[in-house]
Amino acid sequence: MTGQRKERDSMGEVFVPADALYGAQTARAIENFPISGRAMPKGFIAALGLIKSAAAVAHKKAGRLDGEIADAIIAAAEEVAKGKLDEHFPVDVFQTGSGTSSNMNANEVIANRAIQILGGEVGSKSPVHPNDHVNMGQSSNDVIPTAVHISAALAIHNELIPALKSLSSSLAEKAEQFDAIVKVGRTHLQDAVPIRLGQEFSGYAAAVDEATRVLGRAIDGLCKLAMGGTAVGTGLNAPEGFAGEICRIVAGKTHLPFGESANHFAAHTVPIAAVRASGALKTTAVVLSKVANDIRWLGSGPRCGLGELLIPAVQPGSSIMPAKVNPVIPEAVIQVACQVIGLDAAVAAGAFGGVGSILEMHLAWSIIAANLLESASLLTNAAKVFKQKCIDGLDVDEARCAELVERSLMLATALAPKIGYDAAAEIAKQAHETGMTIRQIALQQGAISEDELDKLLDVHAQTGK
Repeated sequence: MTGQRKERDSMGEVFVPADALYGAQTARAIENFPISGRAMPKGFIAALGLIKSAAAVAHKKAGRLDGEIADAIIAAAEEVAKGKLDEHFPVDVFQTGSGTSSNMNANEVIANRAIQILGGEVGSKSPVHPNDHVNMGQSSNDVIPTAVHISAALAIHNELIPALKSLSSSLAEKAEQFDAIVKVGRTHLQDAVPIRLGQEFSGYAAAVDEATRVLGRAIDGLCKLAMGGTAVGTGLNAPEGFAGEICRIVAGKTHLPFGESANHFAAHTVPIAAVRASGALKTTAVVLSKVANDIRWLGSGPRCGLGELLIPAVQPGSSIMPAKVNPVIPEAVIQVACQVIGLDAAVAAGAFGGVGSILEMHLAWSIIAANLLESASLLTNAAKVFKQKCIDGLDVDEARCAELVERSLMLATALAPKIGYDAAAEIAKQAHETGMTIRQIALQQGAISEDELDKLLDVHAQTGK
């Protein structure tokens, strides 16, 4: 057949595209899983390359692999780790439960690229064999969860956490900039006692910081790797010290403290660290949605809403209403949060014992990988856009804030220690019925002198330090 080569695996002959670096087992997976059209994430593929490179280094060092073959495998695997061979990884996210198709995809691509480096014929399995050499001492059942942990840890540590720290810094700057501005606090979407806008933003910055700490703790769990357990956790065919050497190599290259799991039977079958990481990503989504939604509300208007914040205008907001401008950046952040929460539900469903984790194997590693990395990527990009296109350009309508504070009925709260709760409530009730302010009604009643009233109704003093 034109443009194809014929290969053989344990099930018989298979035709493979002539220019493909993958082989028979990957070709079967392409045919068997035409489900989503989504290949495994690039970060996951890079982690597979990193694992295969480290394995070849360990085998070469121990004399288990011929030096020339090992060097070719290392070179090919490093190309995979750098994303140079991504086009040769077409296997669908929804595939064999253990991720065997993706592991074999990596084995075949690395073997064939190593064969090319050595001047051989692609598809010949000589002098480099995908199972005997590239997969030596390994199983899909330890390689795939290891790749999930490595790729998720790197995505969170290298991309998401820096984006969140940058966002937090921007929020903290706004907290300082807005600290002198007193505004109406709101509870239950009703007027409450005064608060400084800077205090509100300091809360946003602190919440993002806490989400960052939660993610850091999740990384700690992801740094425990299943490598070395091979098929069912017993370590059959894995040489002594092999897993530890891989972990040391990966740790050295990534600058994260990867190490071998203390119990491979748990590491294979109960994706606790992955579920925890997904939960940390969901926590981050909840925090970002809270901040984005508050800013959207505080910027509502421009004339008939709260109108306290001035949100940067980045695009026209309506196809029918001229000059309308919407808070599109906060809205996008909120949508990202919704998606991440949904992805976390899929991870939890996949990890559930009655669905994904039965006996000695977990069958949802591929969707866990895809969902963790999608969540990390979405949150990273959302945090960057939120900072750059919204937070950095936020301003405040000070006159509007002052107007609403003066009109707030909850200023009566500051009078309660002086005249009692019931009398203060009556003042608030009269102010509401007449449209007058708390100050005006209190002066009208004459129960408090004007000088004392000024002290009691000093809204800045009411906000504490």
